[in-house]
Amino acid sequence: MIDYEVLLLLDAELPDERQNEIVTRTRELVERDGGTFESQDAWGRRRLAYEIDHKPEGAYHLLTFSAEPGTLDEISRVLRITDGVMRHLAVRRPKPGASPSGPPPSPDREPEYPEPDSEQSGAPDSSSGARLQSGSGEQSFVEPERREE
Repeated sequence: MIDYEVLLLLDAELPDERQNEIVTRTRELVERDGGTFESQDAWGRRRLAYEIDHKPEGAYHLLTFSAEPGTLDEISRVLRITDGVMRHLAVRRPKPGASPSGPPPSPDREPEYPEPDSEQSGAPDSSSGARLQSGSGEQSFVEPERREE
C-alpha cells in the first residue's frame, strides 16, 4: 500500500450534498479495492488565481488514504468524468521521517565545487595582481606578468 493525497477542486456552486457525494464516492473506491481511507479535510471556498470554465471560485477538499497504484488510476479516471470536479491532483505522501532522496552520486563524476586545499585557504592579495586560475578541477595561483619599463 502507498500513501496518497488527493486535492479536489470542486465547483463552488455545487450544493454541499453533491460535494459530499463526490467525496463519499472516492472513499468507497478506496475501500472497495482494499485501501484505507484516513481523512477528509474540507478547506472551503477559495478564490481561484484564474477562472476555470468562467468560474472565479472553487471548493477545495483534501483526501488522504493508502491504496494500491491501480486504485489511484481508477479514482483519477472517475474524477475526470464526474460533473462538478473542476480539477484534481493526486500525489504520493512521503513516509514519516523519510528524507528527500535524489539519484545516488556517481563515482566517476567530478564534484561541482572542488574541495578547498589547506594551503589555498587564504584569499589572494589583490594588490600584487595574483589571481586564482581554475582548470581541470585543480586550482593554482598565477603570478602576474611583469612589465619592463
